[in-house]
Amino acid sequence: MGTLLLGAAPIGRPEDASQRLRAALAAAPVIAAEDTRRLRRLAGDLGVELTARLVSYYDQNERTRAVELLEELLSGRDVLVITDAGMPGVSDPGYRLVRAAVAEGVPVSVLPGPSAVTTALVVSGLPTDRFCFEGFPPRKAGERTRRLDALAAEPRTMVFFEAPHRLPVTLAAMAAAFGADRPAAVCRELTKTYEEVRRGPLGDLAEWAAGGVRGEITVVVGGAPEPAGLSDPADLAAAVAVREAAGTPRKQAITEIAKENGMPKRIVYDAVVAARK
Repeated sequence: MGTLLLGAAPIGRPEDASQRLRAALAAAPVIAAEDTRRLRRLAGDLGVELTARLVSYYDQNERTRAVELLEELLSGRDVLVITDAGMPGVSDPGYRLVRAAVAEGVPVSVLPGPSAVTTALVVSGLPTDRFCFEGFPPRKAGERTRRLDALAAEPRTMVFFEAPHRLPVTLAAMAAAFGADRPAAVCRELTKTYEEVRRGPLGDLAEWAAGGVRGEITVVVGGAPEPAGLSDPADLAAAVAVREAAGTPRKQAITEIAKENGMPKRIVYDAVVAARK
């Protein structure tokens, strides 16, 4: 059998490529690339002459290409998978082929290297001891809101990818779901010439992004703070009632109590409904 190689590509500067990746690019008989034109450009920057058969391997053809590439592996040829930037399989094609290769007993090896996830995490200034990667938020408003609401009580630091033209809407949705004062960092063009890291509360970052942002974006958001201590439905409903009596609209009061206690708004809402009955 051949060996499936997963090669981490530079996320910005070509010189960040590992020596192992350079060697694999030069020696692999088959290379599956997310964008073959960008692969050729990277190889040129690295001074590597490509002799492999190049296969385009991107989101839209990943399922069918995985079958073809598995046949190459089973016939004894090594296959190198490389994406435009970062590690294959992390919000990029690769997972289906790895799963198929493992099922067939094909050796799988990784050429480690640059990752926007860990690069943004460590430069964000937010806790790094526990974190989770959430990929790209859903594009549709309703799905995005539900996904973020479900993460409102997540205690770990969260890392997201996002397209620049959707960043303002996504940051505003995060501020609504997590609280405008939740600490976060927007990392733009990491390792590139115009690298920029904006740190601050989600509300402030949403206002900044409204003016337009360009480049590759990674967003890091702090985890939910320790719960204030309320968990009993009657106590939650009473806390909402106190704020309503002080003039806060019920919907806003529910949102505030949910965030302060590190729980989804649905739980507080259900408690209020039950108390009214």
